[in-house]
Amino acid sequence: MLLESIHSPAEVRALPDGQLPQLCQELREFLVKSVSETGGHLASNLGAVELTVAIHRVFDTERDRLIFDVGHQCYVHKILTGRREAFSTLRQLDGLSGFPKPRESVHDAFIAGHASNSVSVALGMARARTLRGEDYCVLALIGDGALTGGLAYEGLNNAGVSGEPLIVILNDNGMSIDPNVGAMPSHLARLRSRPAYYHFKKWYRGLFGARPMRNPLYRFNHKVKTFLKRSLFPGSTLFEDMGFTYLGPVDGHDLARLCDALNWAKELNCPVVVHVHTVKGKGVSFAERNPDMYHGVGPFDPDTGLLKKTGGETFSSVFGRALADFAGEDRRVCAVTAAMAEGTGLAGFAKSFPDRFFDVGIAEGHGVTMSAGMAAQGLLPVFAVYSTFLQRGYDMLIHDVALEKLHVVLAVDRVGLVGADGETHHGCFDPLFLPALPGYTVLCPASFAELRRMLRRALFELEGPVAVRYPRGGEGAYQGDAEGPLARLRPGEDAVILTYGVLVNQALEAADLLEKKGVRAGVLKLNQIAPLDGETLGDFFENTNILLVLEDCFGAGCVGQRVAAILAETGRAPKKLILRNLGGTFAPEGGVAQLEARFGLDAASVAEAVEEAMGRER
Repeated sequence: MLLESIHSPAEVRALPDGQLPQLCQELREFLVKSVSETGGHLASNLGAVELTVAIHRVFDTERDRLIFDVGHQCYVHKILTGRREAFSTLRQLDGLSGFPKPRESVHDAFIAGHASNSVSVALGMARARTLRGEDYCVLALIGDGALTGGLAYEGLNNAGVSGEPLIVILNDNGMSIDPNVGAMPSHLARLRSRPAYYHFKKWYRGLFGARPMRNPLYRFNHKVKTFLKRSLFPGSTLFEDMGFTYLGPVDGHDLARLCDALNWAKELNCPVVVHVHTVKGKGVSFAERNPDMYHGVGPFDPDTGLLKKTGGETFSSVFGRALADFAGEDRRVCAVTAAMAEGTGLAGFAKSFPDRFFDVGIAEGHGVTMSAGMAAQGLLPVFAVYSTFLQRGYDMLIHDVALEKLHVVLAVDRVGLVGADGETHHGCFDPLFLPALPGYTVLCPASFAELRRMLRRALFELEGPVAVRYPRGGEGAYQGDAEGPLARLRPGEDAVILTYGVLVNQALEAADLLEKKGVRAGVLKLNQIAPLDGETLGDFFENTNILLVLEDCFGAGCVGQRVAAILAETGRAPKKLILRNLGGTFAPEGGVAQLEARFGLDAASVAEAVEEAMGRER
């Protein structure tokens, strides 16, 4: 195989043009085979094969800086930069990350996992290059989906007028921006992407001297050209009005044209946008037909695309159905999501109540603020969002929701450790920042029954902002429906294990392990982690010798610290306090069970910690 001879971008640049189609075909075959075994992002990488090869033909990413936006389309880049043999470990514990990671390779310029930051990062690097007197190219590879995020426009607005040489590659897979169809726009697109066109522009402008706009003939021709361009290429004017030179659209699967456009962008030595059209899932029939399904996928049959493990009931699907039921009861109930209708379980709601379903794109801050506006006018908005992405709307949670005490419901999905997507996607901050916001109620269901009941309570019984937080996947052995702010699931006088959410399963199992060794450990479950006060905790911790608080979040500001402070203030502090959480460490990729074991959050580790504490007490 040709691909087996490629261990670095230098070998990609050395290939004859005639071998490039074979390389692209082998890359697609490798992607399908590898991702079918490990799971991962497939369709986005299939669509970026030729584009990534072209980038490595024109640029040297060991020196030039390539910044991915989101980064889930970086697999081909990783393959071509010496990491092909590690792909069997993709998204596994201590294995290859599914996103760019500078610690993995010098070819990865910047970590990526969230959307819309690439242009801002690229401009920062370009400015550093200029100030340091260095010489290298800076590229930002951004998808049309990421252009729904406001940060992208902040970066574009500043970069276009900066004068800094940088290249923004817009990977447009047909979801937005360019609605042009027909022969004439296609013909002109090909013409505009050729270097000769710009040489002619430069020569023609030079005919009219240093200040051509003072010449009436040039001004007239310029107005005619601008009118035609705005009519035929409405997408291009956005970037040109910001100060960029616009190249494209370019066929993202035509290697020769891609290389021409990238080479010309490199020579222009100014802010440039190269607009590339690609097809998500390109070259693999089942991925092309269902690009959303194969965007992020588990292990599957590489020949048919059939998933090896069909999904069962999840917290997300239960949430979606419950919200649709409540929307049927009350016309004020609306659903808001940020480009995650399927992932958050809202696809069914969208079909049943299309007039009350709002997808704001990758714009979480806007989603929060729009929900605030809806609530201010008497609606019951539910913003369904992954925990890691809710972080992007933090200021809006304060300024637009908390200050007005608006009844916005946050359905916070993928809380805690989420597994293979790793450190950029774990939902380990919301237990720290949501309870810190004045007026927020934060509910933590541990079962499907609790999720349904708490969602109803959040909508129809509580006032002000409410968050209902739940994990990825299904429920565990605990399928109860405990009520009240704090519930005792198991009595025990030797020690108390306090937790919330699905970690209650590990706590109950740990209590079972301890009981076999003659230790009676009680298990307390927090149904809400905000508000918390001495009255809420009450007599649950009276005369507690050992208290272990179990959480899958970071340590600073965790629930355990807040509980400990309240108990100390009310004179009920335990003799021994154990806080089990992530400490100050970002959790890597890996299975949830593996990560829980690594951080001491599994039942065996919890039981061992209690035993050690009892030994010290004795």
